[in-house]
Amino acid sequence: MRYLESRKNLTGSACGIAGIVLSFTGAAGSLWPVIVVALYAAGALIAPPERPPAPAFPDAAEQLDALRSDFTTLRAYLAEVELPPAAAGRLSELDTLFEALLEPGWVSDPDHLHMLARAVRQDVPEAVDTFVRTRWWSRVAPGSEPPERHLERQLSALHEEAGRIAAALQDAEAIRQEAHTRYLEERGKS
Repeated sequence: MRYLESRKNLTGSACGIAGIVLSFTGAAGSLWPVIVVALYAAGALIAPPERPPAPAFPDAAEQLDALRSDFTTLRAYLAEVELPPAAAGRLSELDTLFEALLEPGWVSDPDHLHMLARAVRQDVPEAVDTFVRTRWWSRVAPGSEPPERHLERQLSALHEEAGRIAAALQDAEAIRQEAHTRYLEERGKS
């Protein structure tokens, strides 16, 4: 069925019809079936190839909705994990920052969205899971650096990264506000 609607078949059919018209005018003579088939084949060969449809990737709003859902899943996971007070406090700050950034209408830049997705889907779960696993081993074989320090450093680095996104959004809104003020002032002078 796909071939019947293809460019190759349609072009070949148009050329084949031209061959039938030639046979009715008498220009093809007794070889008209060969000419019709040859014209169909030539048309099918010169037709442009089919283009596959462009992939439909989710837009920023759909990605943000999926990320919010993943953030809810991450929160449920983190609620079950026992963390030391310092790391729990740092994680709470990070959670608040993520929650603010994931509000609809704020993050639309693909790079910022990618950084948040990586943090929510990979970095935070991996940091916490590694802490939980390492903490167990450090009880068995003491003497190494406490895993709490690494977790706090990892959460601090993630907080700084999310803070840079928030600062960029704040700068963008400040520029937008200044531009609107200039526009209104210029409009008032006209």
